[in-house]
Amino acid sequence: MKIAILQFGGTNCDLDVLHVLKDVVGVNAETVWYKQEDLTGFDGVVVPGGFSYGDYLRAGAIAALTPIMNSVKKLAAEGKPILGICNGFQILTEARLLEGALTTNQYPKFRCHWTNLRVETVDTPFTSKFRKGEIVRMPIAHMEGQFYAEEKSLAELDENEQVVFRYVDENGKVTEASNPNGSLENIAGIVNSSRNILGLMPHPERASEAILGSDDGLRVFESMMDYITENF
Repeated sequence: MKIAILQFGGTNCDLDVLHVLKDVVGVNAETVWYKQEDLTGFDGVVVPGGFSYGDYLRAGAIAALTPIMNSVKKLAAEGKPILGICNGFQILTEARLLEGALTTNQYPKFRCHWTNLRVETVDTPFTSKFRKGEIVRMPIAHMEGQFYAEEKSLAELDENEQVVFRYVDENGKVTEASNPNGSLENIAGIVNSSRNILGLMPHPERASEAILGSDDGLRVFESMMDYITENF
């Protein structure tokens, strides 16, 4: 098993993900500079957080047009898991691999703090180690994290159980106060219709060791590795 961690100019969470995958989960992972383009031999991809190309035009817009994303689309079509974290989520929406868009936070400032998330579905390659309805903790760090989708797309996401995580309070309730960026329906993470692509605004790699304050995020990566082991 080998996981690619994409690097663009401005990516800054790649080494955090590399540490979690190699040193905590214990799998073979490599950082891949965007100019390499070819992802043959990889079983999954993580598109990590940061500020690719300085968030010029829109967050993730330039990275989405790089040739390496064609290889990401090819792996996705083969059913291999693709995880986009924060800026990675933005890149996946800009590449039209996921529905919706991430826009400037409702309060237009950079937000960096812990959030409570409710697990909405365990029927994905990324959440098999969670319990449905479970409340977990992961931190956010973004200025453009407000999830938006047109009414029809939003209804389809709900109907098909493609919403994977929602921002909630400590009691698991969806509230305005628990929504850090104004995302529609408090959405923090979604999957595509085939369920093998996850976009997540909070950072699971920053919540993968108990010493950091939570290891809830570790199960995202462990679930992903279990899926690869069972299917490829």
